[in-house]
Amino acid sequence: MNIATLKYCFSPSCIYRLPENTDYQGCLEYIRSLPMTQQPEVFGLHENADITKDNQESLQLLKGTLLTQTHIIGVGVERDVDDIVYSLCDDVLSKLTLRFDVLEVSKKYPVLYINSMNTVLRQELIKFNNLIDTIRTTLVDVQKAIKGLVLMSPELEEIFFSMSIGRVPATWSKMSYPSLKPLGSYINDLLERLAFFQDWIDHDAPTVFWISGFFFTQSFLTGALQNYARKHKIPIDKLDFEFEITSFVNDVNTAPSYGVYIRGLYLEGARWNRQLKEIDESEPKIMFDLLPVIWLKPGIKAEFIIEYVYHCPVYKTSERRGVLATTGHSSNFVLYILFPTHVDESHWIKRGVACLCQLDD
Repeated sequence: MNIATLKYCFSPSCIYRLPENTDYQGCLEYIRSLPMTQQPEVFGLHENADITKDNQESLQLLKGTLLTQTHIIGVGVERDVDDIVYSLCDDVLSKLTLRFDVLEVSKKYPVLYINSMNTVLRQELIKFNNLIDTIRTTLVDVQKAIKGLVLMSPELEEIFFSMSIGRVPATWSKMSYPSLKPLGSYINDLLERLAFFQDWIDHDAPTVFWISGFFFTQSFLTGALQNYARKHKIPIDKLDFEFEITSFVNDVNTAPSYGVYIRGLYLEGARWNRQLKEIDESEPKIMFDLLPVIWLKPGIKAEFIIEYVYHCPVYKTSERRGVLATTGHSSNFVLYILFPTHVDESHWIKRGVACLCQLDD
């Protein structure tokens, strides 16, 4: 439509349009009719952006309120908090009984030149064992401190306070994979990760890998490239992934002919259109779209044909920022996935479209 057309709309809702009467009085009336609070469409954003903003503001308010909790605990309530935290320690300890026998796993899945995934598995189990040991040791110490058997050190006090407000203690976070989940969800997520690797140990490598479950996701991706590089005798620095979003919703019965299947990614800021096989606008009030199984296909990157795609960043958490390790890897960013699109890539960049390995709840 030509911009000179009467009632030309600048936004999908048509709130922002050319005034019918363009004289001085008509322009004033039109300006007065505009909403006091700008809608997301003014900035080229989806209407769901308002929900995201409101959620973040509410979360910040609640976090600020929690910081005052230590100052408002009344007389007689302290004993109740002690009992609650003590019971919570018991509950977590009763659930977190699994510890991997790395030596036995190394015998079953030895280091092989043709299968780097065995090395990836061993590295993951070591990291999870360290996390489990930290959690169990600190929980036992907190229980002893509550009973008065040991001194309540600043570290134990921080763990006690964090557990009392449902937050993951900083001591655990230092040994943990990135996560923004509250304490209850964090423990459940950890148990799911442990179950995933136990199933791997018991029944061999899965046909579909839960990418969200890895401690160090980059080692898994490097392992997939390394297997392909060694099989075809190609330098690994010449390889990269091509991506195919399949129609599989859950696990697949057979592994791919090459590369790996992954699951567990959430698309934020857009959705995957199952019919058109491309990214599309989000449905109203639906913030995340759980993607189908994705096929990561290793290949020589110089031979890739890249056109009409959006380079979608994948992050471990919604924080979307991390710290660079000595290896050069980010603690949060994982990789870019290329999604087909019929609109310019800048459209999705403006909407902040990204994939997340896990949600915050």
